[in-house]
Order: sequence, then C-alpha cells, then structure tokens
Amino acid sequence: MIRAHSVDAVRTAEAAAQAQLPEGELMSRAALGLAEVAVARLADVEGTTVVGLIGAGDNGGDTLYAVAHLAESGFACAVVLVPASGRAGVHPGGLEVAEAAGVMVHVAADDPAAAADVVAEADLVLDGIVGIGGRPGLRPEAAHLVDAVDDDAWVLAVDLASGLDPAGESGEDDAVWADETVTFGTPKPVHLLPAGEAATGRLTVVDIGIDVDEVPAAVERLTWDDVAELWPVPGRGDDKYSRGVLGVVAGSEAYPGAAVLCATSAAEAGVGMLRYVGTPTPVGLVHQAVPEAVMGDGRVQAWVIGPGLDVESTDPEAQAQVAVARAALASDLPVVIDAGGLDLIEGWRDAPTVVTPHAGELGRLLARMVRPGAEPGELEITAADVQAEPLRSARDLAGLIGGTVLLKGATTLVVSHGDLPVRSQADAPPWLATAGAGDVLSGVIGALLAAGLSPLDAASLGALVHGVTADRVSGGGPLRALAVAHGIRPTVRDLLARGRSAPG
Repeated sequence: MIRAHSVDAVRTAEAAAQAQLPEGELMSRAALGLAEVAVARLADVEGTTVVGLIGAGDNGGDTLYAVAHLAESGFACAVVLVPASGRAGVHPGGLEVAEAAGVMVHVAADDPAAAADVVAEADLVLDGIVGIGGRPGLRPEAAHLVDAVDDDAWVLAVDLASGLDPAGESGEDDAVWADETVTFGTPKPVHLLPAGEAATGRLTVVDIGIDVDEVPAAVERLTWDDVAELWPVPGRGDDKYSRGVLGVVAGSEAYPGAAVLCATSAAEAGVGMLRYVGTPTPVGLVHQAVPEAVMGDGRVQAWVIGPGLDVESTDPEAQAQVAVARAALASDLPVVIDAGGLDLIEGWRDAPTVVTPHAGELGRLLARMVRPGAEPGELEITAADVQAEPLRSARDLAGLIGGTVLLKGATTLVVSHGDLPVRSQADAPPWLATAGAGDVLSGVIGALLAAGLSPLDAASLGALVHGVTADRVSGGGPLRALAVAHGIRPTVRDLLARGRSAPG
C-alpha cells in the first residue's frame, strides 16, 4: 500500500528526525537523492545541461545542493533565482555551495528575458520554486520561467510540482506539469489525488530517514500486492452462504444490458450466490448470461441497487422492482448504490453504504441533499464544480449520507465519513471510459461487500481490480464493458497467485 501523509504530519516527522541528526543532514540526504535521480534521467534523455528554478525556503535549498552535486559530476549547470529579492531570497548555504561547485547563477528579476533563455536551453529542469508550504498557483514571474521550458526537456519537480495545492484539495491549471516528482520521506496527498496526480508525473520517493510508519495516512492507494491480503478467499469450511449472497436490483426494459453486466461481474468476482430482481427482459438475459443466478427476492448479505434501474417507470413490474430496491435501502444490510439507484437516496443511512457516482451524478445528488425540496435548477452543482474540488465534494456527500463515496474518474476517489483515510486508485486505462463500465464495477464491489469487506476496502479493492482488468483486456486498444466483466476472474486469479509467490 502506498501511504501519503499530510503536511503537518511530515513537518512533525522531520522535526523529530532533525533533533537526532547533525544540522543540515536531512537536506543533505534529500539533495543527494534528488541528484541521483537527476543523473539517471539525464542518461535516459542523453542530456548534459541542467537548470534549477530556485525559490525561497528549504525546497530551493534542496535544489541548490542537488545542482551542486550535478556540477561536480561534470554536467553543465545553472540556477535561476526566482524571488524578487534575488540572492537574499534563497537558501544562503545552498547558494554558496552551488557557486563553489561552478554553477552559473542568474537572478530572474535582473533580466527576465535572459533568465528565460537559460531555462530554454536545459535538457533537465529542476523545479524548486515552492515546496509543501506553498499556495496553489504560480506568481507571474515564476510562470514566465516555467513557460520557457523546452518541450523536450525533462521536468523534475522537487517534493511537489510548484503551483499545486499540497493537500490536493483543489486543482490548479497554473502549475508546473512535471514529468517526474521526487518527494522526500513519504508521498504527500497531492501526489495521489485528482487535483495533482496528472501534474505530478512519475512519483519517486527518496528515503531520508523520517519515520511515519505509525502515523495515520491522509491518503492511501492499494497496490497489486494488497489484493492477496484483502481479497476474500474461501476456506475448506466455507459454503455458498458463508461466502456471501448478493442481491442485484438492476436493469430495466429500457436498459436491460446493465443487469447482465452487473450480474456477470459479480459472478466472475466469485460471489457465493447471486439473487437477481428485475423486469421480464433483463430477467431472461441474466438467466441466460449467469445461469447460476437465482431469480427473485430473498435473503442476502448485501445488495447492489441501481445500474440501469428505471425509477420513473409506471409499469407495475418496474414498480415492484423499485419497491425491492427501496426495501433494501431501508434494511440494515450493506448496499452499493449506482446510477438510477442514486435517485432513491433520501438521507443518512446507518448501514454500510457505498455510492458510486461520476462527477455529474455526485453534483446532482449533493445539490438535492443540501437543499431537499428545492425546485429543479434552484441549486445547481455541476460536474465542473465537482471536478474543481473532487475531494471536498466527495467528503461533503459522504458526510450527508453517512457512507462511502466512490467518485469515478481517471483517479478514482473513495471517501468515507469519519476519520478514515481517503483511498485513491488510478489503475484503469482511458479506454475504460465506456458505457457499462460502472455497472461492472458495482457488481465487483457488491460481491466484496457480501463477503464481509468494509465499504472502504470493498470500494477501493473493487476499483483496483476493475482498473487492472480493463488494462489487461484493452492491451492498449478499445474494450467493451462485457469483456471487462469476463476478465475479472482471471485477473483476480493472477493477482492472488502473485501474492502467493511473493517472498516473505
């Protein structure tokens, strides 16, 4: 599992480490690690010239010392001092060491055009403008220098890409978009959250000797190696009931395929038993696609409600299906709610609950929950609003329903109410943005809930397996949601085998 820690937690851990080490030791370790990564990337791009963009504070100091190492290793190195105060505004010790190593020093405020020309010649640019103490966005003088970076240069951000919100709460277009970020000790939330992951690029963590093992993470990400530990594997004494019975209320006469996708993925995920409740057309299709499914309401351990569900239909059979969905929501059983089922949510639910909206659905649901009874359009929260602040939006909804929100996206967020860490997964290819993919995901999560996993684990593990399966099925090209559903079983098999073969 990848664990990211808040800025406050990092500062506390760094202070504890500094108290046990000689002065400047942490910065020395960070600079050396940064320089080693830079050397490797210069080899990759066959580069020889390095420019460091130097801001105030320790982040700029790390960069100055790293550039000094690179100059001593024979690379042509320069630094551009970004603060308006020039030399007085950067780390004095780092500047002294850099100059002693032969690094050329340029003050951006003295000649902005010349400074930009220097940046444009670099094969590798070290972004040391601001660190974890920075605010979102770039000052104009910094943005001017960033714009001068050549398209072919490798941009290596120091600790985080300048201009990003370190907490990852909000996105910022006016930021450095790095090819790679070298961070120290532990990832920061922005590295794993939608607001910053794309601009972070490749993430490399340098161990500088701070201890965060016992510190609660702000953000977590499951890896392939976590699957073997978390996936519910049956024992010799298990039967279909102890492995989990899942009820699926999905599909309609208008959207019958959603029921097939959801039921198929749940079966492929290894649910002990599947019950399906639907209208005649999807009942026939599910019976054919998943012959082991039992048709009709009955005792279950968890429910999936909503994929393809038509809650507005006046047809008696559709109304009977919706009545089962409402009864499931009123029960004390775990429930996954997607698509049409989101329209049935009325407020706080005490039982384990996972909702799986995309940005537009989350905005509409959040608006309805914040202002119940409001006229349509009176309070509008758009998909763009949610995408601008995805973490805050998901937290707000989780707090209103008392459950776990899985916000779908290139980086999928799993946010629970209370003090649990946020989970983020980015395992899927862009090809997964296709009709029916969410129906497949709901079936996988439902199978995991029925087996007894917590909403946080079920949602994040389901997102991981769903994404990995899509990547395997795609192979770099188009995919169908049904192919993803059928790919769940071999993906889980291979991930479990990977865990069994891992050393130790």
